[in-house]
Amino acid sequence: MYDIVIVGAGPGGANLARLISGKYKILLIDKGYMENETPKNLSHKCCGGLLAPDAQKMIAKLGLSLPKDILVNPQIFAVRTIDMTNNIERLYQRFYINFDREKFDKWFVSLVPDQVDKRFNCLFKEFKKIPEGYELKYIHKGQEETVKTRIIIGADGAHSKVRSLINKNENKPKEYIAIQEWFECNDHMPYYGAIFDEEITDFYSWTIPKDNYIILGSALKPKDNSLEKFEKLKIKLKDYGFRFDNKIKREGAYIFRPTKISNLYVGDDNIALIGEAAGAISPSSAQGISYALRTSLHLASCLEDSTEGFIDRYEKKVNDIKIKLLLKKIKSPAMYQPLVRQMAMKSGIQSIR
Repeated sequence: MYDIVIVGAGPGGANLARLISGKYKILLIDKGYMENETPKNLSHKCCGGLLAPDAQKMIAKLGLSLPKDILVNPQIFAVRTIDMTNNIERLYQRFYINFDREKFDKWFVSLVPDQVDKRFNCLFKEFKKIPEGYELKYIHKGQEETVKTRIIIGADGAHSKVRSLINKNENKPKEYIAIQEWFECNDHMPYYGAIFDEEITDFYSWTIPKDNYIILGSALKPKDNSLEKFEKLKIKLKDYGFRFDNKIKREGAYIFRPTKISNLYVGDDNIALIGEAAGAISPSSAQGISYALRTSLHLASCLEDSTEGFIDRYEKKVNDIKIKLLLKKIKSPAMYQPLVRQMAMKSGIQSIR
């Protein structure tokens, strides 16, 4: 019988396991190969691999520092913003860290003490209520296994199975599909790219240089000719000097975009949600690492002394996240309403001339 089973070993789930490992008997499960090299026939997490200032701040707050081998060249400090709708572009200073997302996730898992039981390459299936707590089922190495636990933590991302089982996907954030393709690129590119085009998406697209590659990605509406629009984006960007030859791979994932504060749902009974499973992700940039770390830290503090009433304490703790999401939502019109964005970019305020 476990005290806590954590479903999902990304930064949020791994950090939570790390913080509460000395207090409870814990099982951490994840569908990925979180300790060994991922097989070449399996895709990695679809992520641009840029560590935003909020995420950097959370890592500092946790008393951690990034290992050198996680970093990826080039480390650059400018974003080339292209507004195709209004036919205008600007260069802005931004302080992101360019890193390898797979290595980043595995580094966080490496910080989890050995006293935490871990099951990777493991597919969570379902749970049911029992008198002692919950009975949870998952597939591990092709075999169905069952464990009992008093508490379940859903840290399993945008398409959270845990959330869908307890919340039936009520009041969930707006859903997008992120598509990324990697291309060989030996050209020096001293900027990241942020692309806005109403013809492609009402969210945004991005370019990120990684060593001898360039990533092109876009957050698109599902079931809205997503692949066709992605191909159209590639064609349109050729007019801006981009070349997308020698494709290496394609990645995809669902992401959330909160549109109202009530999209943040932290759980019920003895089941809690953290990170994107809770709907904690930036509505302006889809940045989720800082929220995953912040929610895991909040939940760890609520479990510090007792499990009794921890959900109520956690609900109050995330009020600071609700405020941050509200501020990001207020910021969004300047980025995503074409007329407002045109006025802001034409002003040249804060741009690099």
